[in-house]
Amino acid sequence: GGSQSAGKSSVLAGLVGRDFAPRGNNVVTRLPLLLRLVNTSEHDADQSVSGSVASGDDERKAAAVEWGEFAHRPNERFYNFDEISAEIMRETERVAGKNKNISSKPIALQIFSPHVLNLSLVDLPGITKVAVGDQPSDIEHQIRDMVLGYISNPNSIIVAVSPANQDIANSEALKIAREVDPYGLRTLGVVTKLDLM
Repeated sequence: GGSQSAGKSSVLAGLVGRDFAPRGNNVVTRLPLLLRLVNTSEHDADQSVSGSVASGDDERKAAAVEWGEFAHRPNERFYNFDEISAEIMRETERVAGKNKNISSKPIALQIFSPHVLNLSLVDLPGITKVAVGDQPSDIEHQIRDMVLGYISNPNSIIVAVSPANQDIANSEALKIAREVDPYGLRTLGVVTKLDLM
């Protein structure tokens, strides 16, 4: 977790090795993204070329070694990571509307690649203080409750993302992490946007 525009998308791109998360200056992540990374070197090589193809990528299908699959689009593979980003935005607008509202209904995405570790994680909306667009006046509480619902699990590791140009002592991500992990035993702090310093 982290505040809005803290650089969470860059952290995800670093884990996956590909840029796929939508980016922007305002509320971009408005639904939880349940992301499961699957290392394909553990799968049968034939699996990488089976299944139907989404978004007209037929010519790349045979050569593709990395792809994404969404739970809401079963049996479709997305070989173009820009198209994965576009699908996240389309599903976000379908579920939460077009004007910055949030929803707790998650998007489930699996990314298959020989370059990732087997890992499951959840990207959550950034913590915000002020409602914009169609957001209800209690948006801060809604996001807080959503974040706490995920990070309260004692088996989860909390990745608290904070931009370098904000005082880490005032990090909303670290504050909320401390509520459920007061000794920091399962909290990993990540500082982003070092180029702004």
